[in-house]
Amino acid sequence: MITFPNAKINIGLNITSRRPDGYHNIETLFYPISLCDVLEIVPSQSNKTTLSITGMEIDGDVEQNLIMKAYRLLQSSHQLPAVEIHLHKVIPFGAGLGGGSSDAAYTLRMLRDMFALPLDDDKLAQCASQLGADCAFFIYNTPLLATGIGDEFTSIDFTLKGKYILLVKPSISVPTAQAYSQVIPYLPDTPLSRRITTPIGQWRDNVVNDFEKSVFSIHPRIAAIKQRLYDMGAEYAAMSGSGSSVFGIFNEACSYATIFPDCFIWQGKCDV
Repeated sequence: MITFPNAKINIGLNITSRRPDGYHNIETLFYPISLCDVLEIVPSQSNKTTLSITGMEIDGDVEQNLIMKAYRLLQSSHQLPAVEIHLHKVIPFGAGLGGGSSDAAYTLRMLRDMFALPLDDDKLAQCASQLGADCAFFIYNTPLLATGIGDEFTSIDFTLKGKYILLVKPSISVPTAQAYSQVIPYLPDTPLSRRITTPIGQWRDNVVNDFEKSVFSIHPRIAAIKQRLYDMGAEYAAMSGSGSSVFGIFNEACSYATIFPDCFIWQGKCDV
């Protein structure tokens, strides 16, 4: 079985409070985009579960990859046979795009479907939330308002269908813990669900990512990318998650050759 785990962007991201457990409550809109990895799972020929990776190089022990953790999580409660898993990595990591979380969520979905496990999407999302705060989003994979630590979802009537996303990720990584350490939580006067009902051209000053202030002060190049997207005609531009990728929303496809040297660049049309 082959699937294509997709990335997401955050439209608005407010850090609303610090929790007693040390985490933070947030308010954001998760929006799926069609930038994808490639994930294949087939029965094992050696009676041993393995993970191989091509594409972008991922450091670290393969057993610590979220894909393997997803397999072990389901294995702990269901009788799973050994499988061979191959990931072709395209979504950059350390980018605020949820690529690793998407890979894990798709692994859960694929294993459920391959072995007819008695898990509906809600139960699978509960499993996914044990792997990471935003993993559960990719079980549903539709625009959702997220609160809590990013694992409590509310349906919303929202679409960017027909718009174009231009995504730029410089060769900078922003550690999530570092990004959170610089943010002072606050509760906005108007909930995000209302702010995003205004025309996109009005989002610039009121649909904000709270991480930008601190991240931009440390990495001015990321701020410069955001400004360049506006200079190119973006209706709205923002950093996704805790960075370091920045996206612009455009009414039509745009030319970006030579504009962003040494950056990962992707452009796609919104279909949801």
